[in-house]
Amino acid sequence: MRTTPGGQLDCRISFSDGTGTSRPVAYVERELPPNGISAYLAARKSGARSFVLWADEHRQVRVATLVTVSAGGGRAQFQVLGSQGELLGMFTRDKAFSRGLRTRWTVSRAGSPDAMGYKGRLFWWCVWWLCTPLLPLILVTAVFGGGGGDFPRGPRRIKWRSGGQVPLEFKSSGDTVCLYAPELDWRLGAALAALIPSFDGWIGDPWDGRKD
Repeated sequence: MRTTPGGQLDCRISFSDGTGTSRPVAYVERELPPNGISAYLAARKSGARSFVLWADEHRQVRVATLVTVSAGGGRAQFQVLGSQGELLGMFTRDKAFSRGLRTRWTVSRAGSPDAMGYKGRLFWWCVWWLCTPLLPLILVTAVFGGGGGDFPRGPRRIKWRSGGQVPLEFKSSGDTVCLYAPELDWRLGAALAALIPSFDGWIGDPWDGRKD
């Protein structure tokens, strides 16, 4: 499942079975609190997120909803609810250096062991930090050197593991979530595909961080 700009709404989630063709399965929109965008942006600084996955751009059918259970102290927990309000699963994000060196994502579902994944491989993080002194030069080159304005970012790939298996994976190329376990609800994958890019760092461009 891949996150792309959504036209009328904030972003779109497309699904592909690996044959090369893809189709939209959800359109994502921020679910704003009573005080609107300013209140949403203030809350997201602590890690809070809230959005709706619609089946179409006209907001006729709600596919799923992601709500924040708690946020603060380096940890944020989210519930994914179905169209009738039923609990599909929970995501927990532990920020880097709060409970480990890397950001940790945990996917929890009733009746199944938790799947745990870490952002980036330690090897590539070591390479990234060794290159940090050169980052200003790299940024200038990206802007003025004909690189299309693409900024270098730290490792973002995430592989979740559970019981010796890899049920799902986030690939930074295209912000893609791959579901490998057939029992996984595709709505969880779609919610995760929208949630992870919303935590892009200062170099990234989070889709839910717009001020309009």
